[in-house]
Amino acid sequence: MKSEEVSRYLRDNPQFFEEYAEMLSQVVIPHPHGGRAISITERQILTLREKVRQLEARLAEMIRFGEENDAIADKVHRLSVELLAARSGDAVLRKLHSHLVEDFAVPHVAIRLWDLSRSGQGAEFQAVSDTARGVAAGLAQPYCGASQGFEMLRWFGEAGSQLRSLALVPLRNGHQTVGLLVLASEDAQRFYAEMGTIYLSRIGELASVALVRELA
Repeated sequence: MKSEEVSRYLRDNPQFFEEYAEMLSQVVIPHPHGGRAISITERQILTLREKVRQLEARLAEMIRFGEENDAIADKVHRLSVELLAARSGDAVLRKLHSHLVEDFAVPHVAIRLWDLSRSGQGAEFQAVSDTARGVAAGLAQPYCGASQGFEMLRWFGEAGSQLRSLALVPLRNGHQTVGLLVLASEDAQRFYAEMGTIYLSRIGELASVALVRELA
């Protein structure tokens, strides 16, 4: 008989194990990690232990992800409270910048705003090229990935040449794009293409509402 036939027979005739229970205790098979031969029962126990270890590892990973998400959610909540309390455009910009740098540990943050009724003297209100505006307007969701080729690197001055990854978060007033939030890092893996963007989207929405409230 071929091994496939034996396997099929045992699956189709589970009573075999009841009728020949004593025989099963006498069958020995190689240890999964080499060395001595062990009984089928011992092999089953080892298999179950390995499955338990795998499940424990997956559970630990899920718990870690949950804790990380909780921590990020807390930071977003604190940012929300601060933006709600801000009573001027400058205050909104200060709170947004400080929270991103200090609470979220983002090394470099730049913001540019346009097409708003009120403006200020800060870097956030400097002229922006049509290309940068087009990039911002074309973002259906935040972009994360390599920084190479983006003119927004100039917004960081001398540090721009050292930045290896960035996140581009559009700022909008309804359907109109009125600005761009750029987060950047020297670490090429800080903002990578496959990372989730749900919290970046929420930060963008919060910043947009607060800025439009004070400057539109």
